[in-house]
Amino acid sequence: MASLTYQLLSVTLALCAVHLISGYSFRNCIEDPYPYGQSFKCILRKESNLSAVIGDLPQTAVNLTITINPVWHIPSMSFVNVTNLEYLRLDHNYLRKIDPFAFQNLTRLKSLNVSSNNISQLNPYVFKDLHNLTYLSLTNNSLKQLPVGIFSTLLNLDTLIMRQNFLTNFSGIAESVSHLPKLRVLDLCFNNLTNLKHSNASLPKSLTTLYICRNNLLTLGCHQSFLGFIQLLDLSYNPRLPTMAFQGVDLSHINYLRLRSTSVKVVEFLNISNVNAGSVDFSGMGLKNDTLLTELCTSLKGKVKSIKRMGLSNNGIKNLTNYALQYCPTITGSLDLSRNNLKSTGCFKFLDKHTQIKSLNAEHNHITSLQSCKTENMVYLNHLEELSYRYNRILSVNAYAFSHTPNIKTLKLNINTISFLHRKALKGLKSLEMLRLDNNLLTDLFNDTFEDNVNLQTLNLRNNRIAVIFNGTFLSLRNLTTLDLGGNKITHFEQSGLDGLTSLSKFYLDGNNLKEIDTSLYRVFQDTLTVLDLKSNQIYFLHKVTSSPFMNLSKLSDLKLDGQRPHGLSVLPQNFFRGLHSLKSLYLANNNIYYLAPDAFDDLTNLTFLSLESCCVGVAQLQPGIFKNLRNLNILSMENMGIQTFSKEVFGNLTKLHKLQLNRNVMQSIHFEILDSLPELHYLDIRNTPLSCTCKNHLLQNWTLHNRRVQVVYLYNMKCPDDNQHNFYNFKTNVCYIDLGEYLFLSTAIVIFLFTVTPLLYVKLYWKMKYNYYVFRSWFSDQWRRLREQEENCKYDAFISYNTSDEQWVIEQLMPNLEGNGSSFKLCLHHRDFELGRDIVDNIVSAVYSSRKTICVVSRNFLTSEWCSLEIQLASYRLFDEHRDVLLLVFLEPISERQLSSYHRMRKVMLKKTYLQWPGSDCTNPTQAQELFWNQLRRAMRTGSRFETEQNCSEGREKEGRTEHVDARTSDENYYLLP
Repeated sequence: MASLTYQLLSVTLALCAVHLISGYSFRNCIEDPYPYGQSFKCILRKESNLSAVIGDLPQTAVNLTITINPVWHIPSMSFVNVTNLEYLRLDHNYLRKIDPFAFQNLTRLKSLNVSSNNISQLNPYVFKDLHNLTYLSLTNNSLKQLPVGIFSTLLNLDTLIMRQNFLTNFSGIAESVSHLPKLRVLDLCFNNLTNLKHSNASLPKSLTTLYICRNNLLTLGCHQSFLGFIQLLDLSYNPRLPTMAFQGVDLSHINYLRLRSTSVKVVEFLNISNVNAGSVDFSGMGLKNDTLLTELCTSLKGKVKSIKRMGLSNNGIKNLTNYALQYCPTITGSLDLSRNNLKSTGCFKFLDKHTQIKSLNAEHNHITSLQSCKTENMVYLNHLEELSYRYNRILSVNAYAFSHTPNIKTLKLNINTISFLHRKALKGLKSLEMLRLDNNLLTDLFNDTFEDNVNLQTLNLRNNRIAVIFNGTFLSLRNLTTLDLGGNKITHFEQSGLDGLTSLSKFYLDGNNLKEIDTSLYRVFQDTLTVLDLKSNQIYFLHKVTSSPFMNLSKLSDLKLDGQRPHGLSVLPQNFFRGLHSLKSLYLANNNIYYLAPDAFDDLTNLTFLSLESCCVGVAQLQPGIFKNLRNLNILSMENMGIQTFSKEVFGNLTKLHKLQLNRNVMQSIHFEILDSLPELHYLDIRNTPLSCTCKNHLLQNWTLHNRRVQVVYLYNMKCPDDNQHNFYNFKTNVCYIDLGEYLFLSTAIVIFLFTVTPLLYVKLYWKMKYNYYVFRSWFSDQWRRLREQEENCKYDAFISYNTSDEQWVIEQLMPNLEGNGSSFKLCLHHRDFELGRDIVDNIVSAVYSSRKTICVVSRNFLTSEWCSLEIQLASYRLFDEHRDVLLLVFLEPISERQLSSYHRMRKVMLKKTYLQWPGSDCTNPTQAQELFWNQLRRAMRTGSRFETEQNCSEGREKEGRTEHVDARTSDENYYLLP
């Protein structure tokens, strides 16, 4: 109980640890792409803990394969997280212990394979919950006996395989399966059974197939009716099993019985047994000469009139005379003469009494030649449809070798050493549908070799030594659909070499010496060809091709061009695949391509599979848009291409991509947004890619761990390239982490604040900020100190700020009245006193602070001037900030309040300072008014006290000035030029 509690706790902890990670990747398994979430393979992993292997699999798993792993123990309740399993493979591991209730809750399981392990014993309750199990394999373990009741709950079991164990007690086996009402197949081959003795148990009536081959049976020892329902019984390779073991045993239902390599004497057996003689396979029963065969045939003839299947293989027969099978019942079905020592079959004259035969197997003999059979007194096997001479030593096939079998449909001459095939060897075979001549030494085919084979559909000539296809070779094969010429030495086709193949659908030319793609391909196969295999030829390109060799292959769906020898395709020309609108699969792997044209795949709009593994030289520079038309692509394999960057410009259009293999490339980072933009992506393999464990991949790491759509193959085994002690999925990202929500909130708040405050600051503080900037710049250049010194010992009495349009008034009126006529004022005028070569703003700042007063000559033009505005701004700052009476306003012309409303800085000055209005010529007494104007201006310049004047033009006296608030906003226009 404590042990069970510990195991449950271990499983729970493992599951909890796994569920901390919520992504779609699995630690030790790979999910098959189709159907999603149902089939998983956990192969060649280094994990010995089963819970760690499958703990992160989803509940939807239906098919699970766990093979070639160091798993040695299956604890109880190991599969609680995958209770929907229907097919489970646990073969080829190191299993030696399976706990009770190991398969608990797997009530839907139909197939369980635990073969090729080290299991020596099983708990009686190990299969307790497998009520729907139909297939169970315990092959190749170390079982010596079965516990009582081990299969008691497997009421739906159909097939039970326990071969290659050490079982010795057949009675226990019979007891364990006796109650299985649906058991149909029981395989006990390769055990240590010595007999079939049993207690009161009987085999289930449903059992029809029983294999007990390769045991140590000395007798059967079973009850008379024990095998009464068996239809197929294999007792072969029990060398000490005697004939008398069958006496009294009911074999009446047997329709196939194998007794190969036993001590059973066939004739004696037939005499003492109630087996149907036509159901016995006589292979391997020592019938090596005519005498023994004649004896067998005589015995058979007394029991049956005809035999459907006559098995005589593995008997050591060297020769069959014309009388060897003369006394046998008529053979109406098949005759198996394979694995004997026959050197010739003649022209089948030994079958003159068996012309109804339909199938003849003469494989694995020592036949060296097929002779001509166009002679008188020929035995014609007009019903023969299948003839096989595979695995012989045939060197030559002579003319009319098959004229006595004119109606065969399948002829197998493959895996011989045929170097000579006579032009007329296949003459007369007008019904032939499949011909296999592969794996021979043929060098030439002639225009009349196949002239009679008008109904041939499949022709296999693979792995011969054919170099050239001559004109008219296939001219008669108008019904041929499959032609395999792979593995030859073909360098070219003559002009009419492929003529006649008007129905060809599948054409295999891989492993030849073709240096170019023959134009006859698209001339002959315009509307028929669906598969074209050109793998491992010598095709290469060094420049563009003028037209596509596939232009007219409108139905081609599968094209293989991978592995061109010795250096690959080199260049994939533009328009190379033009016209292949129906192509579904394209193989270009291992081709050392150094240039992929950007429009190479433009015509392949229906492509679903593209293989580019190791196709390029060094680093692959994929052009943007190279896959732009592959919107139906489902699988893209780009393993070991040297890809450095994974960009949206290259991969962005693959909207139906399901499976992407990028393993063994050189990318150091991948933008997860690109992967996220592939809506159908479900399988991503980036193993053995040096993704750096740095901040540039922290978003990718987060995506791989939390996406619920894309399986990243073996994510948790990916190591950091610069530190094999750490994994990519958990490298530290603390320094990279940014709270995106907080970041967006702060960014939004700051942007909104700036959009709100900036206009206000612009309106209120623009000039003050500009002024402070220039003051700071002056201070930084030691200008500020000099300005202060000049202020204490002012160089000028007044700085005159005016617009150039008012320059005439300044020169003709202002200067004579303030610097002449007895006045001693010294004025600063920009056209006269500004320092040449100096920055204008520095000159203005220096003028303001080097003068006791600043006189602003205000006109409409003055108001629109940016630089005049700057001058009055500087003077007003000095006025307001330093409380010095430094600013005088002189209005040259009347300006309405509406016009001044935009200049709040001037209006603010006018609220604190009285201004002077220049009396124009329209006054009643302009001379007197102007004299009064100049006296008041001079008095204002001499003093710092406040005064108020008002110029009344009609009365010739100064009128009280209006105070109007002026906006500080200024125009960027009307900047005056220095002379």
